[in-house]
Amino acid sequence: MTLPALHNTGVLYRRILSQFPQDISLAFAYGSGVFKQHGTNQGQMDKNMLDFVFAVDDPVTWHTMNLLQNRKHYSILKLLGPTMISSIQNEHGASVYYNTLVPVEERIIKYGVISTESLIDDLMHWKTMYVAGRLHKPVKMMMQNENGKLRAALVANLKSAVIASFLMLPESFNEEDLFLQIAGLSYAGDFRMVIGEDKSKVANIVKDNIQHFRILYSNILRDCPQVVYKPQQGKLEVDKSPEGQFIQLMALPRTLQQRITKLVDPPGKNRDVEEILLQVAQDPDCGAVVQQGISSIVKYSSITQSIKGIATAGMWKTVSYSSKKLMKMWKGWRRKPSVSQMS
Repeated sequence: MTLPALHNTGVLYRRILSQFPQDISLAFAYGSGVFKQHGTNQGQMDKNMLDFVFAVDDPVTWHTMNLLQNRKHYSILKLLGPTMISSIQNEHGASVYYNTLVPVEERIIKYGVISTESLIDDLMHWKTMYVAGRLHKPVKMMMQNENGKLRAALVANLKSAVIASFLMLPESFNEEDLFLQIAGLSYAGDFRMVIGEDKSKVANIVKDNIQHFRILYSNILRDCPQVVYKPQQGKLEVDKSPEGQFIQLMALPRTLQQRITKLVDPPGKNRDVEEILLQVAQDPDCGAVVQQGISSIVKYSSITQSIKGIATAGMWKTVSYSSKKLMKMWKGWRRKPSVSQMS
């Protein structure tokens, strides 16, 4: 099974990608500069920063080449050289190295570099949910090589998002409810949603992109034995029995299972994961426990990655970027949207 992706990359994206070393296993663009969000027009979109993620097999080699081609993109950390930059990338935060507020092709862009190995780990196990969470939502796939393991991990990540959302939703719901829940997974526990992000962000992402979400998830929903999916009516019914919930809990990514175990199991008991998840499956608050587990993953990675971002961006760019985020949050408050954010 291949990942359903939006392959209409356009000339602009190809031109931007051509400015970078081409040893990339996966490249995608995401965010408000790429997909229309509710309350924004095309003129505003064209002014928004374009966000990219590049997965690379060999970060040291890639940064070596990029420092030769695009040295100005880096903060003062460029003086440390490619090996140290790769070490900062891999060993801190969410294993992503961002260069931000970079002018390319008459647009301002931000791009994150992650190793292919770290990306697969996040997609499969939700170790940080930092890039995995971005890939729960529609993205523009610009480049994807024939790495079978990566392709399988991309699909597994979407399936995990569906299963986790099922556990937090009632027995019957519609497509928009599901997509709001999925889009909100990677914001649950994100400290930037307290300060720095538009509070209606999740609803804005989903409202004008329902069709893109359908493209991403329709095959998975049709093939999932845990749900009755009626695409014509846009309605879904999920198995909320303890047995059904246990099957769903057992299918969750490993890191999330571990976080749930830590929340539920008293210190010193050391029961096995299966026994604890069986107990959670019978708990009326099962969905809330899953939500807490996700929040604990996202909270840690969002804080550590943001601290790392101050160093990788440099102080001036950090202040400039943060002020733009705060302005968007202020505009969101003033709009007072009728659709409330689901996290």
